[in-house]
Amino acid sequence: MQAVEIAAFGGPEVLQLCERPRPEAGAGELLIRVGASGVNRPDVLQRTGNYPVPPGASDLPGLEVAGVVESGDAAALAAAGLKLGDRVCALVAGGGYARYCVAPVGQCLPVPAGLSDVEAASLPETFFTVWSNVFDRAHLAAGETLLIQGGSSGIGVTAIQMAKALGARVIVTVGSEDKAQACRALGADHAINYKTQDFVREVADFTGGAGVNVILDMVAGAYVAREIDCLADEGRLVIIAVQGGTKAEFNAGAVLRRRLAITGSTLRPRPIAFKAAIAQALKARVWPLIESGAIKPVIHSVYPAAEAARAHALMESNQHIGKLVLSWA
Repeated sequence: MQAVEIAAFGGPEVLQLCERPRPEAGAGELLIRVGASGVNRPDVLQRTGNYPVPPGASDLPGLEVAGVVESGDAAALAAAGLKLGDRVCALVAGGGYARYCVAPVGQCLPVPAGLSDVEAASLPETFFTVWSNVFDRAHLAAGETLLIQGGSSGIGVTAIQMAKALGARVIVTVGSEDKAQACRALGADHAINYKTQDFVREVADFTGGAGVNVILDMVAGAYVAREIDCLADEGRLVIIAVQGGTKAEFNAGAVLRRRLAITGSTLRPRPIAFKAAIAQALKARVWPLIESGAIKPVIHSVYPAAEAARAHALMESNQHIGKLVLSWA
């Protein structure tokens, strides 16, 4: 089969089209003939040597795919209500940049009605991540306010729509007016340009000094202290990436007095059963919202799989709004 491999750690140019043996599905797994593969920030980190592959996972990059069920564990397929020929999208621990990809049955979801493979491939990584962190860990509830750092990212556009559809208010930070407009068009109640505005002051002004209930943070570093100032009493800060650095100094006294919670997680190394539970929650709570049009895939660019390097270069430029996808068509 054709695949895109990391020839050596380095820049986007190390991504090369290659031939690999077609993988085989084992117990509890299925094989997908991939139509499209999502591109995510962890793929870039893996390419640069900063995100080790979990034990047992493919060395090929790629954490999400969409396509057709080619083969698989018959009992597991039947239990999940799937059959050969069904269209699915899946979260995988690696191997997504390939024409065929093995996935645990529990981490597969039916392609929402009306969506193409390209659209469906843009869903799993961000939707699993947002649900797990914003709703399962931080318990965002209807009527609360969510602050998203990086509102125009793949994670950001997903979090905006999911939070709004489930009854929350949303504030985002962005780096340009174009990105601010895009986030407002997706439902964000307020967009802050972090390059020209102080997000702590803007949050205070917008909330009348009350602060936000939940913050979804992909920056960490020096942002943590400022985010604590943005939180309402009983607020929850969820860190899912450390683009601003791993070390932070903050007022621990404020955490105590105001009963704040600081948490975080990574999804890739978690057990299959953990991810399968997220899949079931998404199928019940979020997939109907996609099929109704209340939540829509936001795709910035689609590249032929052989041009994966171009997708990575664009991701590293931070000029995109929404998701980048590779097509195997």
